[in-house]
Amino acid sequence: MNILGKLVGLLIGLAWFHHPLAILVCIGLGHIWDRSVAGMSSPVGMASLSFIAPLFGIAGAIAKSDGRVSEAEIVAAERLMDRLQLDSSQRAAAVAQFNAGKQPDYANAAALAQLRAWCGHHRDRAFILVDLLLDIVCAEGPLVPAKAQLVRKLCFSLGLDERQLAAIAAMKGYAYIAPEDWDAWTRAQRGERTQGQARAASASKDPYAILGVARSASAAEIKRAYRKLISQHHPDKLGNVPAELKRRAEERAREINAAYEKIQHEKKYP
Repeated sequence: MNILGKLVGLLIGLAWFHHPLAILVCIGLGHIWDRSVAGMSSPVGMASLSFIAPLFGIAGAIAKSDGRVSEAEIVAAERLMDRLQLDSSQRAAAVAQFNAGKQPDYANAAALAQLRAWCGHHRDRAFILVDLLLDIVCAEGPLVPAKAQLVRKLCFSLGLDERQLAAIAAMKGYAYIAPEDWDAWTRAQRGERTQGQARAASASKDPYAILGVARSASAAEIKRAYRKLISQHHPDKLGNVPAELKRRAEERAREINAAYEKIQHEKKYP
């Protein structure tokens, strides 16, 4: 445990102040400094990786929700483990949780609570968790109804709404099927192509979907949405997390900037 800051705080308090309360304040400031140094000196500590087990458990549950886990979903999960640079024990835990998530009695609520606790006051982390999951559950195509219900439950638990989920999917180029189009999607699977399904398929990389605004939005509304999203996806706000998560946040920021620039060019805003 790092106590250097507290010791320095004690010495400053004794040297410059003589009131017990002032000394305690100095020690408290030293404790805060110790914690910040500990965070910087531990690139990926256990606390920063505590999202791994529940994330892969939820991924397994979502992948299985349509009846089977495909080879593409398994490959996507393994690639994510590689990008997160998990060591052998962390990887084994991730695999075990992914398999546990496939079971009918998997405790979704407990896993969701753990992810919510990991996000804490870092709301930006919620966006990245959904980003990571979409790589697995969209490995075969659009976020279909059976899977979307669990993803929406995760979003609700993390404080994200339907529009934000659609925006993340759009940033990643995944077709998103809104709840009101689920029946249309089911008919399309039986060969009944519908306008609703066409809308879902064309949502990929739609700059308006990325910013979460209507095509009729005013210049002020678009700018407001852009600034809010950039703030939410800023890598520096994630705290002490694996490099892959910060890289994802940087990608999201680039997508948001590109969407905003595309809309400005289309509407010929100054």
